[in-house]
Amino acid sequence: MIVKEEFLSKLRRFFSLNLYEVKIWTSLLSRGVATAGELSDIANVPRSRSYDVLESLERKGFVIMKLGKPIKYIAVPPAEVLERVKKNMYSDAQEKIKRLEELKSNEVLGELNSLHSQGIELVEPSDLSGSLKGRHNLYSHLERTIRNASKSVTLMTTSQGFLRKVEGLKPVFEKLKKKGVKVRIAAPLNKETKGALKEVSSVADVRNADGKARFCVVDGKEIVFMILDDKEVHPTYDVGIWVNTPFFAKALENLFDTAWKSMKKP
Repeated sequence: MIVKEEFLSKLRRFFSLNLYEVKIWTSLLSRGVATAGELSDIANVPRSRSYDVLESLERKGFVIMKLGKPIKYIAVPPAEVLERVKKNMYSDAQEKIKRLEELKSNEVLGELNSLHSQGIELVEPSDLSGSLKGRHNLYSHLERTIRNASKSVTLMTTSQGFLRKVEGLKPVFEKLKKKGVKVRIAAPLNKETKGALKEVSSVADVRNADGKARFCVVDGKEIVFMILDDKEVHPTYDVGIWVNTPFFAKALENLFDTAWKSMKKP
């Protein structure tokens, strides 16, 4: 039986299986019932491994061992497998979340924080910088930086960037407002941004900007800026720079303050 590599790759991702497992499973699905030896030949999996693989698939609920001799295996209907996998994944995720939540009141987190504090004291100011590759990583770092703000957050972005930030960062902006943190956003506003503007206007001061730029200044200390036009780069290849530099951050914020005064309110 020939199954496309692309299809096998998708199954591995969706069901968290290894290559031998998806080969044996798809082979059994095509046969309905088969022995380990038969599946080994069909799937081109070493016979010595086929028994281990089938045992693993049985534990995960993908196959059932048929009673009798020779030992044969029956494929569980894919729809049923899907429900089992969903249930198991949800259960595993809940368990992991519970363990992570328990860390908050555990001495482990205290020890990690202590290590980090000691390490930061040894870091040169010039080392508090880094490059961020991929829009997902960019926004994850941006969210973390903004969340820790204590005084102010200054954002300048594009129209599309404004939509993304409202969608992904609004809950953070809401928490910042409760903390008394001042949030300002400058972006080119148009018909497309009208809904997002209405959504975020209660938690941030937004103004219309003519120019295009992509940066964020937090507390006049940290800067995250993107070096490419988001219209001209694929999200995977987007690049940003994070710098902890009060000297430069304050200067940039002062320039922004001057421009802010001339920006129109929507």
